[in-house]
Amino acid sequence: MERQPMQRLHGLGVSPGIAIGKALVIETRTEEVYRLSLDPGDVPAEVDRFRAAARVAQQEIRRVRDKVHRELGEELGAIFDAHALFLDDPVFLERMERRIREDQVNAEWAVFSTTEELEGQFARIEDDYLRQRMEDLQDVAHQILRGLQGLDQHDHPAAEAGRVVVADELPPSYTLRLGREQVLGFAVESGGRTSHTAILARSFNLPLVVGISDLRKYLYDEDPVILDGDAGTIILHPTEEVLAEYQSRLSGQAEQERALVATRSLEARTSDGEPLYLMANIDVPEEVEAAARYGAAGIGLYRSEFLYIEKSPNLPSEAEHIAVYRKLVEAAAPHPAVIRTYDLGGKKLVRELLNTREENPVLGLRGVRLTLSRPQVFRTQLRALFQAASYGDLWLMVPLVSSLDEVRQFKALAADVAAELAREGKTFKENLKIGTMIEVPSAAVIADRLAREVDFFAIGTNDLIQYSLAVDRNNEHVANLYQPLHPALLRMLRFVVQGASAAGIPVSVCGEMAGDPLYAALLVGLGVRRLSMGPRTLPAIKTTLRELSARDLALWAEHCLELGTAGEIEDYLRGRLAQAGSLVES
Repeated sequence: MERQPMQRLHGLGVSPGIAIGKALVIETRTEEVYRLSLDPGDVPAEVDRFRAAARVAQQEIRRVRDKVHRELGEELGAIFDAHALFLDDPVFLERMERRIREDQVNAEWAVFSTTEELEGQFARIEDDYLRQRMEDLQDVAHQILRGLQGLDQHDHPAAEAGRVVVADELPPSYTLRLGREQVLGFAVESGGRTSHTAILARSFNLPLVVGISDLRKYLYDEDPVILDGDAGTIILHPTEEVLAEYQSRLSGQAEQERALVATRSLEARTSDGEPLYLMANIDVPEEVEAAARYGAAGIGLYRSEFLYIEKSPNLPSEAEHIAVYRKLVEAAAPHPAVIRTYDLGGKKLVRELLNTREENPVLGLRGVRLTLSRPQVFRTQLRALFQAASYGDLWLMVPLVSSLDEVRQFKALAADVAAELAREGKTFKENLKIGTMIEVPSAAVIADRLAREVDFFAIGTNDLIQYSLAVDRNNEHVANLYQPLHPALLRMLRFVVQGASAAGIPVSVCGEMAGDPLYAALLVGLGVRRLSMGPRTLPAIKTTLRELSARDLALWAEHCLELGTAGEIEDYLRGRLAQAGSLVES
């Protein structure tokens, strides 16, 4: 057979890693749906047929949900809670049923056309997360249609171990099933970084590339492929040279992984003995395993809004909160677990709580502002945090603080919640540590005053940079102006660290700067001793900082504060690190 020419297709890598194997090409869309007109007398029977298919789909979704809850945990099981909500919503099903009655059409067409109509409404939503919830709707409609078309709900493409799945769409239910069958990775024509499919792929530690239009037209089952989730590419019919290159990369990654894990036993300190605390940022509780594997000194940031996002449109119960937080604090022991209260707002579903739209939600009712304006929503979370703290060293962190008044109001709310728990006879930790994020310039400027009111600071450099420089780093027109080494930012960081030091409270950095060796070296020079980052970046940061002297880094930082531009600062730091023999990868 004539060898096919190599092709390299580019998409978006939303779950990292490399896969080399044979393609399994699948089409998850249902069979072609046609509109059929019904006689009026046939409509009741068609409605009954639709209801039966919906019941079967509901039973299957609940079966999958319960299995995921048991085997993968509540957080991933919550993905299928969202599916069940669609089928538990009488308005959703009534909409399809009404179309059968009013238009006198077959149930398949009613499901298809109603879904298409709802997809159009989802597509017009500005919020990226809400827009991608369309995949949940599609998955539910897909299962109803399979039932109407007489297809077995358990029938899905068999996946031999060592296959790279290539699909038009990959609903979460398919991702779950295929991911458990030892496939190597996924390449999908549609999808996004925050989709449930992406979350599941990362949980399975499988690479996923999305956003390659008409991908299935380029290859067939058994075709050799390479999937690069780091670069967001899929290589079809790779040459021997490219195949050897990627096989070498796979071997290198395995060796690198062993080297990274080996750093776990090394003490986190500078070369002159200054102790450091390298902690982990996590989004889902399952990541605590990676944090422990790479030697994290606790959890520096757990973004609790993930709980809300996965339960949306419902809010997590107090018991669900407690279960997750207890798992975190027990896994982090003997180190602390820093849990940030809901940072809902901007693009994080705040509209569901507000039932309104904001012209500029990023500068609107979000973070602690939302907490104080909707205390009835947040009391459940606060009650759970106080109770979960009795199981370990839990620190409560408040997001988007911009004034002293907000801190005092939040502490008053927390005190009221603690008093309520005491009246009820609940077991909880009364002296819960409460700290604030420093991510708004106004908070940085009054850091010396804020430090007298709280137990710790955590600097969120991502937002602090954007708010300080008025730059959206996701806007391609101004992304070049997003400068972590801007002199104004460095001066703010120094002031915050000095304010925390004077008050005797710890300060950490949990933004992306903490996970970059170049920036981390500067942060230590500015006096930061606690850095929180993605678990996998921790070994590289530890290795770099162990080679450097805290005294030297302090001198470097002082010199950087005298320089006038971010470019000058970066050139100086890179030169110093090169002289010190440190390998910096940014």
